[in-house]
Amino acid sequence: MRAYVGLGANLGDREAAIRRAVELLGAEPDIEVVAVSRLRETEPVGGVEQPRFLNGAAALETELRPRQLLEHLLAVERELGRDRARERRWGPRTLDLDLLLYGDEVIDEPGLTVPHPRLAERRFVLEPLDELDAQLTLPDGRRVADLLRA
Repeated sequence: MRAYVGLGANLGDREAAIRRAVELLGAEPDIEVVAVSRLRETEPVGGVEQPRFLNGAAALETELRPRQLLEHLLAVERELGRDRARERRWGPRTLDLDLLLYGDEVIDEPGLTVPHPRLAERRFVLEPLDELDAQLTLPDGRRVADLLRA
């Protein structure tokens, strides 16, 4: 299944953390990293004073089901020093891996919402997705390229 993961960090060596996260994702036997967008500097959202982010996205081919993939993303975050229990919502973080899309599936379960609930509102997510696949369409039929232009 083709899945897209948002990549972000705004603490420490941001680029190194993101590159290492991509390496760890690719080391999982049931995940193939197909492509990684370029990384871009972005302003933080959420109103918390913090450093700028480095953001991008990765396209994956995976045999993992959505919940399994999410658990693996969270494990990679932990391995690279993120402690979600101790951080402030929308605050600074060493690494942020978000499951943005999983094929054309729509999932709304406790702790797992796909497509990512704010995907269509965030330029820092739409730009790298468009870079990875200019024809990418959300499960509801909206094209990422059209959302980016809007």
